[in-house]
Amino acid sequence: MATDYDAPRKTDEENEDSLEELKTRRNDKNSGKVDEDEVEAAETFELPGADLSHEELTVRVLPRQADEFTCASCFLVKHRSQIAQEKDGQYYCVDCAG
Repeated sequence: MATDYDAPRKTDEENEDSLEELKTRRNDKNSGKVDEDEVEAAETFELPGADLSHEELTVRVLPRQADEFTCASCFLVKHRSQIAQEKDGQYYCVDCAG
């Protein structure tokens, strides 16, 4: 079905609401209420940057393996396949050499 977007969306007859209808919309007591369930859900939602000082992280840290190297620029431990260049006995990863 083709739609004429230049045509007015409502005619003047449709825009004229009765005064009583407008008053009942204004006096509708439920229009401004917030659903209490939504408020409770918002209280339990954690925002980014929240205080996590009471949380404890448990991470197992492994020493550098035989097939890994430490980049001399970013100091990240990477696999040997990521070596881009070697200067003076120091290795640089693909990301830092690029």
